[in-house]
Amino acid sequence: MDSRAEISSFLTTRRARLTPEEAGVPLYSGSRRVPGLRREEVAHLAGVSSDYYARLERGKIAGASREVLEAIARALKLDDDEREHLFNLVQITQRRSPRKKGSNRTTVRPGIQRVLDSIQTPALVQNARLERLAFNGLGRALHSLPIDGSRDRYNYATWLFLDPGAKRFHRDYADAAHNVVALLHAATAQDPYDKELIEIIGTLSTQSDEFRAMWASHDVFRYRAGAKLLTHADVGDLEFGYESFELSSDPGLVMLVFTVEPGSPTADAMQLLASWSAPTFSGAKDVTAEA
Repeated sequence: MDSRAEISSFLTTRRARLTPEEAGVPLYSGSRRVPGLRREEVAHLAGVSSDYYARLERGKIAGASREVLEAIARALKLDDDEREHLFNLVQITQRRSPRKKGSNRTTVRPGIQRVLDSIQTPALVQNARLERLAFNGLGRALHSLPIDGSRDRYNYATWLFLDPGAKRFHRDYADAAHNVVALLHAATAQDPYDKELIEIIGTLSTQSDEFRAMWASHDVFRYRAGAKLLTHADVGDLEFGYESFELSSDPGLVMLVFTVEPGSPTADAMQLLASWSAPTFSGAKDVTAEA
């Protein structure tokens, strides 16, 4: 990953999305040539010279102090995830020699699997590459995976963009796709030397026009909590909340737990799925088949 190019693209896209009204910049008569803020307006808001900010936006970040970077983050109204992403990119650029982080974990300890199996709603574990590594029983049922766990591992990002079944499964496909791209963007700044992650992004960039267009937005995101709108081939439309938990004893792994409103149609559907013991369900598509 070219970290200077990433910094340049990230700052440029953040500046382009921020309107003068949002930033509190006075508007004057005459047309504007850019949709968002001008470089000199960001520089003024951050308290640096226009030339200095222009160099930073070209990725020439060497020597930039934390105070300056914080000021730029405030000027561009970066959220917590974006601010962390900027600082990760800067650290990579300022590092004198590459420091390879530990690769993403690809296995789940038996103890974590036991925790998954004790959860009474769909749950799974994945790493920063969005490789899904383990599910509980309801998680497998929801995703139409074999009940014996033999197909638990697959890459969610690859499946989402390259398997036509993803759009049938996700009623909220646009949101899911945006979040996946943003998660991968954040992951590249946390571990830029992860060859497998680079290969995943390369595959998606060459095989999916949709992914390539979203990648150019440079949005970043971290799982915390939210909603998922899904459609199962056998039990129909489902509505979940979800909560995410970083596994402190297994850095790099995240557990996603789907939450269900008691007494809701989704709760009834989950009871039905839980009562079925067959490894596959009629009409359900194996999500890993084309991943």
